[in-house]
Amino acid sequence: MRVLRGADDDPDADRERTAGLLAAAGDGTPGIRVWTPPRQVAFGRRDARADGFARAKRIAADRGFRPIERDVGGRAVAYAGDTLAFAHAIPLNGGDPAGSDPAGGGSRGSIAERYDRAVETVIGSFRGLGADVAAGEPPASFCSGDHSVRVAGGGKVSGIAQRVRAEAALVAGCVVVSPADARAVAGVSEAVYDALGVRFDPETVGSVATAGGPDNPNRIARALEDAFVDGPWGDGSRRVERVGADR
Repeated sequence: MRVLRGADDDPDADRERTAGLLAAAGDGTPGIRVWTPPRQVAFGRRDARADGFARAKRIAADRGFRPIERDVGGRAVAYAGDTLAFAHAIPLNGGDPAGSDPAGGGSRGSIAERYDRAVETVIGSFRGLGADVAAGEPPASFCSGDHSVRVAGGGKVSGIAQRVRAEAALVAGCVVVSPADARAVAGVSEAVYDALGVRFDPETVGSVATAGGPDNPNRIARALEDAFVDGPWGDGSRRVERVGADR
């Protein structure tokens, strides 16, 4: 599997790295990237259509978070410096992107199956680090969705999204690492979501450390990387490429 490590300081250039991972998967090469993106708030398509979008972007910028727009749905996600992102690029082998054959010559599972496996992989990697986590999220969470991981009985730790092309799928998400990370994410998200007119409770932001795991983003990143490389659509091998700062 192709493994991409590191990040570009410029968010636009950094996004291109992940786009390249998806393009390579379209040519048949699976890939995984786990990294700490530059400090930013990534807005989704639904945000861009909101009346308060311009104000929300100004708020993010004023708080030191560069506003960017991603080409998928969902709501704004803040990356505070230690917040992790992950992206798993899966070749679909020319099959139907919504197919259901995860083994063999067809597509690599249905959209729902890829989501389920990603949630299982994230939960397994966190539990392996000692974190007590479970699937799901509390009400009024950041970037709310059906495919999330939370502290057991507590706040949201990770949200997962999926982008599907004819030849490949990208299953991606964010991970809140530490209590300090959670406070920074909650603070900017509360102001941004208020501008967008979206319900949000800052107390719903959890972290891997709050769940009993480590507060070291590098340690969590390597555990996630290992889980995807050794997971259902990995072969246990890796070809490591480094870009920008190794973070």
